[in-house]
Amino acid sequence: MQKIFSVDKVRLADQFTIENEPIKSIDLMERAASACVKWILERSFETKSFTIFCGPGNNGGDGLAIARLLSKQNIDVRVFILESQNYSSDFLLNRERLLSCEMANLQILDPSSNLPQVTDSEIIIDALFGSGLSKLLDGFPAKLVDHLNHIDCLKIAIDIPSGLFSDKSTKGYERFQADYTLSFQFPKLAFFMPENDLFVGNWQVLDIGLNQDYIQKTETPFYFLESKSMAELIRPRAKFAHKGNFGHGLLIAGSQGKMGAALLAGKAALRSGAGLITVHLPKSGMSIIPCAVPELMSSLDEHDSVFSKVPDLSNYSAIAIGPGLGNAKQSQTAFKLLIQESKIPLIVDADALNILSENKTWLRFLPANSIFTPHLKEFERLAGKAKDDFERLEKQIAFSKKHQVYVILKGAHSSVSTPDGMVFFNSTGNPGMATGGSGDVLTGILLGLKAQNYSALQTCLLGVFLHGLAGDFAAENKGQISLIAGDVVESIPEAFLSLTNL
Repeated sequence: MQKIFSVDKVRLADQFTIENEPIKSIDLMERAASACVKWILERSFETKSFTIFCGPGNNGGDGLAIARLLSKQNIDVRVFILESQNYSSDFLLNRERLLSCEMANLQILDPSSNLPQVTDSEIIIDALFGSGLSKLLDGFPAKLVDHLNHIDCLKIAIDIPSGLFSDKSTKGYERFQADYTLSFQFPKLAFFMPENDLFVGNWQVLDIGLNQDYIQKTETPFYFLESKSMAELIRPRAKFAHKGNFGHGLLIAGSQGKMGAALLAGKAALRSGAGLITVHLPKSGMSIIPCAVPELMSSLDEHDSVFSKVPDLSNYSAIAIGPGLGNAKQSQTAFKLLIQESKIPLIVDADALNILSENKTWLRFLPANSIFTPHLKEFERLAGKAKDDFERLEKQIAFSKKHQVYVILKGAHSSVSTPDGMVFFNSTGNPGMATGGSGDVLTGILLGLKAQNYSALQTCLLGVFLHGLAGDFAAENKGQISLIAGDVVESIPEAFLSLTNL
């Protein structure tokens, strides 16, 4: 897993590297600029000309170094520098280096300057402020960024788009709109916030060789999931294993008109390795299971159309509730009894979450280490509205800690918050998965893993990663537009194979 550091810890990582490698700060800047230019050259962007906008700090120094290195590749470069009385020392040194090579067109911008014209055949590089920005953009810098945002050409931000803060919201203020953002060594927390997607674009992390000892020893509550660490969670199977070794999961799901959710979740649970899965569903669904998924077992409720009675729980190693459940009064009463009777953590999804949001006093009786899987609106009903994505993340962390539950907040880069305040952002998945039933598939995957006695944390991390990875394989085969939840289920084996073959 990759650590996500605050801007202060990134700054300390730079300083630790400078002091202990040792390396001069100007040489570390050269290393960062070289990584950016390497990335640019690998994408054949050198056929374009570049216009680079540099602020007075070290982000501007990065931009100047990039300009010099591009010029040495015989690439046309124009550089615009914001006028300032407080240029950093590394900025000044890189400006001298650029001037000495006499290969770039360099101009100063001040509030009286005409805003520069850029054609659609050029590439703009934003090196104005980076993550060192300490205040919201206003005045001439804000006017310049707004001007650049209205130019229809490819745009690349260095470190972080100017106007964005790494660790808090800048919603409603001027921010540079990048097509690509090149971040040094670590992703920024801001990259995982939906409100910043328009500005960050496709982000890439470039390794600039910061000290690994510092990185390994420095704690952070935020992590980004990667294939290698997820592959290490998957347990090999013993030669003489039998179905009893892989658990028996109970899925309480389905209501009149919503039986498909139970089928999707049940099949996903089986595909995720559970030895046995029983689906408890209304009596009217008695013929659906054996015909559609004969590998599933069924437990019939006494009610024809809704969940109304908790079955015997003694034989189950994991329990999930919610997909297609509905919110009938009988179902609410039965869910309350399930909370009271269950001796093991619950996986709570969909309508079960909505029932809890209307009966919040029940939260205190939930078994510890239960797993919630809300989408944004379901989470809002549980924890309240937030003014921005950073505040919602704070609410998610607080909710997990207060109720001692794991919360998987679904979306691009689904976030997993833990009872001890950690947050893990997913790296798999695609917009094609924004389709009915996709969440039911995730619930099934989680049930299948938890039935096998994976810990709650392992279940959440491996579950969201496999779910997104299966969606990625499904999108490769079907395309994002035509993708349906059943395609994700059918791609679960491919997702497992890709990890076990690493």
